[in-house]
Amino acid sequence: MGLLDGKVALITGGARGMGASHVRLFLEEGARVVFGDVLDDEGKALAEETGAIYVRHDVTKPEEWARAADAAVEAYGKLDVLVNNAGILKFRRIADMAPEEFDRVVDVNLKGTWLGIKTVIEPMRAAGRGAIVNISSIEGFIGAAGLSAYAASKFAIRGVTKSAARELAPYKIRVNSVHPGAINTPMALDPDMMNEVDADSFVKSMVIKRFAKPVEVSHLVAFLASDKASYCTGSEFTVDGGLTTGAGY
Repeated sequence: MGLLDGKVALITGGARGMGASHVRLFLEEGARVVFGDVLDDEGKALAEETGAIYVRHDVTKPEEWARAADAAVEAYGKLDVLVNNAGILKFRRIADMAPEEFDRVVDVNLKGTWLGIKTVIEPMRAAGRGAIVNISSIEGFIGAAGLSAYAASKFAIRGVTKSAARELAPYKIRVNSVHPGAINTPMALDPDMMNEVDADSFVKSMVIKRFAKPVEVSHLVAFLASDKASYCTGSEFTVDGGLTTGAGY
């Protein structure tokens, strides 16, 4: 018996990194998975490897959201779970950041999440229940120099999550947010950011002194998507090795 047996899930940003980890674990736990991304080569390769369905999906475009949700319903007859995982990071200090760069980060991370919630309401209502997991960040709690746009988007996801949880509870749709810390993914190892960060000091500030594997986040996401989390909604869950305890961060 898998944690997600019988569930149909749509996962955004699923072609690599943490998203690909979600895809693999959801399949292992019995879910049927449709995942989207704009990285076609990587997405198609993962689909071929795993048997999940890949759709090209720019999360800033409502029509592509509709196409992705329709793909899940057409393939499997329903949609139970949405993981709003797609996100981008642009390391740039405020004085040096172009407004267009700020807009792009907010469009993908925040507007993309909001559009996802909006899109899946009807198919989840039709299914009789649903679970939405929004991937935020510890930067949604504390912020960091050079990450003003990213932090703004991730703070805002917390508010959208709580509002959506209240709005959608009458339809038995749960909405929660997950806040990863230092995860070993391509986005977290952004070259511009790594050139500015004192890696040794950062590791010393950790309570658990290592970067996490993506699957360590995926296990929490799968739990929140499952019926085991039936009384969790509007809540925020950190997977950060203790970074947000305030111990020197």
